[in-house]
Amino acid sequence: MDKRLTVGLVQQACSDEREQNLELSITGVREAAAQGAHLVLLQELHTGPYFCQSEQARFFDLAEPVPGPTTAALAELAKALSVVIVGSVFERRAPGLYHNTAVVLERDGSLAGRYRKMHIPDDPGYYEKYYFTPGDQGFQPIATSVGVLGVLVCWDQWYPEAARLMALHGAEILLYPTAIGWEPGDEEAEKSRQCDSWITIQRAHAIANGLPVAVCNRTGHETDPSGLTKGIEFWGSSFIAGPQGEIVARAPEDSKAVIVAEIDPRSTETVRRSWPFLRDRRIDAYDDLLRRFGK
Repeated sequence: MDKRLTVGLVQQACSDEREQNLELSITGVREAAAQGAHLVLLQELHTGPYFCQSEQARFFDLAEPVPGPTTAALAELAKALSVVIVGSVFERRAPGLYHNTAVVLERDGSLAGRYRKMHIPDDPGYYEKYYFTPGDQGFQPIATSVGVLGVLVCWDQWYPEAARLMALHGAEILLYPTAIGWEPGDEEAEKSRQCDSWITIQRAHAIANGLPVAVCNRTGHETDPSGLTKGIEFWGSSFIAGPQGEIVARAPEDSKAVIVAEIDPRSTETVRRSWPFLRDRRIDAYDDLLRRFGK
């Protein structure tokens, strides 16, 4: 990137109606583009509810190919608005083989690339291992007309290794489509700790790699399809941070929002000269990172 970049995030609540959800995403992209966005990031699995709260085979019917209906709609929109769009798809790669996939649509409507989520959680309310096969493409950024995008997805955001590898492969910005929230019964202090941790870890990725970061989360309450829990209260709080971790825009926790902010990717050079973390890495001493734990 050799000039300033305006980034937009579309934070929304999702229902069971796919077309309604997609239209909300499209409306949000149009709003961001009207405010000058060149790059627009959508949240994880934005065309439907977060179905991973329970393990039910019927939800595999929500999956679609790439290219497919969602990428076609986003491609048409990207071309009409001349913006780069990062969307999210429950990808049906083959019978019985599915991925949680981020797709990047170029300004001319072409598919610039895809990233298949690498880290797959399996926790109460987030039973993603039942649905998603881990990605097999590694941590490779996607080159676009607005820059080289280090696209990761949700649970990936807790792993410094993922952000570092994207940076080492030339990413100029880190992007995280996300679906994360609280259990409704959590105490307010616990909710605060969780959300603060989530924001802090991603700001740390910006700092450690000297890169801007954009994070788009969903908002609103979604019920547990199994009825066994009280569902998830997604905490929104989508944000854009600069390469020193400074937050330049942030959405509210509890309502839909379109936020737009300008970043200067050229500041990466300045920041990395002052804080030369990449220069001082001891790559000769990191072998143990390939171990699960210790020696």
